[in-house]
Amino acid sequence: MKIAVYGATGNVGSRIVAEAARRGHSVTALSRHEPARPLPDGASWRRGDAADLPDVAAVAAAHDAVISAFGPDRTPGGDPAAFTGQFVAFARALGSSARLGVIGGAGSLFAAPGVRLVDLEEFPAEYRAESLAHAGALDELRTFGDLDWFYLSPAPELGAGERTGGYQVSDETPAGGWISFEDLAVATVDELEAPAHRRARFTVATR
Repeated sequence: MKIAVYGATGNVGSRIVAEAARRGHSVTALSRHEPARPLPDGASWRRGDAADLPDVAAVAAAHDAVISAFGPDRTPGGDPAAFTGQFVAFARALGSSARLGVIGGAGSLFAAPGVRLVDLEEFPAEYRAESLAHAGALDELRTFGDLDWFYLSPAPELGAGERTGGYQVSDETPAGGWISFEDLAVATVDELEAPAHRRARFTVATR
């Protein structure tokens, strides 16, 4: 399978590149800046910006799947709310050429019927704007009628850890409290190889 990964130098994107390459897929790692470390065999880097819509369309046409592992701008002065519109433009530029896999946020998962994690009073204020932007992207994605997509929300706690290769799956509520970047990458590539969530969101956790 030919897989393109946007945000390939980030914590999640770099693990997806590595996981897909180790399974023998042909991986194109796309980012605005070159990777700090050499890529694994089977992966190649090229400059790519999700805001360059003609190039996004060209990438989609040359790959079987495109993974979005980028998120709202976290730099000082950045506007997280702008992410939703930027993501919609990116997704529309893909057309129907390739399957889209989106690594989103956990804030839009439900703590109770009709109550998202991001709506809870105790949700960390510093992540609220970013989580709302991710939630807006998911809401917009659900209106697309001609795109084959999946949206993967990690567990509420996410970080570097062990690649266990195992995880629990749920649809709209957290499957557990934690998952590593490594196991999130495993779940992403598993979904590409054996689609079980077409035009749907799911979430994974290891504990």
